[in-house]
Amino acid sequence: MTTTLLAGGGTAGHVNPLLAVADGLRARASDDDVLVLGTREGLEARLVPLRGYELLFVDKVPFPRRPDRAAAAFPSRFRRAVAQVRRIIRERGVDVVVGFGGYASAPAYVAARWERVPFVVHEANAKPGLANVLGARAAAGVGVAFEGTPLRGARVVGMPLRREIVELDRDALRPEAAAHFGLDAATPTLLVFGGSLGAQRLNEAFGGAWRDVLGAGWQVLHVTGEKSDLPDPGVAGYAVVRYVDRMDLAFALADFIVSRSGAATVSEISALGIPAVYVPYAVGNGEQSLNAGSAVRAGAARLIPDAEFTADRVRSEIVPLLADADGRAAMRAAADRTGTRAGTENVIELVDAALSR
Repeated sequence: MTTTLLAGGGTAGHVNPLLAVADGLRARASDDDVLVLGTREGLEARLVPLRGYELLFVDKVPFPRRPDRAAAAFPSRFRRAVAQVRRIIRERGVDVVVGFGGYASAPAYVAARWERVPFVVHEANAKPGLANVLGARAAAGVGVAFEGTPLRGARVVGMPLRREIVELDRDALRPEAAAHFGLDAATPTLLVFGGSLGAQRLNEAFGGAWRDVLGAGWQVLHVTGEKSDLPDPGVAGYAVVRYVDRMDLAFALADFIVSRSGAATVSEISALGIPAVYVPYAVGNGEQSLNAGSAVRAGAARLIPDAEFTADRVRSEIVPLLADADGRAAMRAAADRTGTRAGTENVIELVDAALSR
């Protein structure tokens, strides 16, 4: 029996690939022990137990960004966190550690190294976090979701995806999806969404340009976000919804997508072979633009900067794309070459290789 400790969390971008790998490990060998390491403050504190996995806690110790009192206390607090993970490794007989970034991963990497337990790093973003940059230097295996991610010894393995995406049969599900959203299964569909909170820039642009999309012979499924006050004109062919809890149905209906470019979003869209225009979220360290880069370079997607995304830009760039069947077919073919649904299996291969070393 093998005991695997999966470390990561904080945000959905870290928790979801972790849970996909956990499910893959459990499906492959139900007798193996799969443990999860996280913090009490992160999203994992809610999602991991709901999925049926044992969650073990480590103190949240942020890396200091400036010379202040927290920076002075960091060495002792980090040593304590490492000691917590070392105790877990010894007491639970952990054979291998897999880290996905976030606050739990850094002490897990150090503890694994001190306990002489192999560890594997997976980085979801094209711009890696500090924990994974440090961990990759001594890891037994490093997997990244996107080509060009600057991590030592990295291999492109793709993103471990939700099972409903991996197993999605878009053609078979399209009639149900159309009925679910009150749209026509025979009409090409543009899906617009900005993540769970929506995107004001996308909402404003399509709030002013949806008539042009309908005029091009398409229908629109527009997911605005729960806090949006964008009015619903109640027009046939333009479905305005605040939140979607069945993204598999939205993807099944989509023939083209306009969205933000979070790592999971880009990975899922590419894996499903759907052409897209990405409008990266402009706040942060630029990782959303980088996440879209491999799909854009491959010809599977285009990128429009957030500040330039307006109703006029929809009319001048996106509506002509919707009318260009050959261009969209080329983008679909490029997406098929770029994306993968085997991210979970690829990460598990890295784990197996680490165990055999």
